[in-house]
Amino acid sequence: MRNILLHGDETHKFILLNESEPGEEDGIRSNQYLIQHKEHGILLDPGGFGVMPHVLSELLRHVSPGSIEGIILSHQDPDIVGGISTWLEITDAPVYVSAIWMRFLPHYGISGDKMKRFHGVPDEGMHLHVAEGFDLEIVPAHFLHSEGQINVFDPVSRILFTVDIGAAMLPVDQDYAFVDDLKAHLPFISGFHRRYMCSNRAARLWVEAVEKLDIAMIAPQHGPVYRGKAVGEFLSWFRELECGIDLMTRSGHFTTDSE
Repeated sequence: MRNILLHGDETHKFILLNESEPGEEDGIRSNQYLIQHKEHGILLDPGGFGVMPHVLSELLRHVSPGSIEGIILSHQDPDIVGGISTWLEITDAPVYVSAIWMRFLPHYGISGDKMKRFHGVPDEGMHLHVAEGFDLEIVPAHFLHSEGQINVFDPVSRILFTVDIGAAMLPVDQDYAFVDDLKAHLPFISGFHRRYMCSNRAARLWVEAVEKLDIAMIAPQHGPVYRGKAVGEFLSWFRELECGIDLMTRSGHFTTDSE
């Protein structure tokens, strides 16, 4: 578990609240993030039910649950949405999720008045005004890996939350917070991206879109954060990656052989 200040000044912070331990969430280590501007907070992908106590404990070091002005769910997977019912009980925050996943929310035990707190993000993404001086861009990342995945760009910290794009499956004996050199990190991302990303076309279109942003860091939902030259190195690598349906054969076989 770790709490890392990725960006911080007198009024604005971007915080990695918690990186779950290998034994939590069935061994899939996940990151939960808080963007804080003065007394206002936005929670990104709060995680499954199992990590909720750790995330709340770390959150309370920075803001109260009543100061959370929004919760953003990048897509529909249980390691993102599994604990949402509890967060709805302790905050009054609206929740933002891709519009195509709104009709699946009742399967997480959400119904009645609680559904009124959910806002569907359109396919083209949206601008989110949180408070004075606190604005975020919700950026579409379709089919990477979810059909309706959304990313979040914070223009103050210049951090792009990319969810599964850039995610790493680190072995237990590897533990580092930042990626500074992509080459050394490739063994931990190549197989995952080849299997979980839809196609090179989807990857290339996403890179072309986010290159227009002034990105200082890429913060994925799994694994270490990319900074410095590793940001550009990752975007260049991902732009050329063959993945998903690119790797399927006529017999239906699939290969994720690494470089």
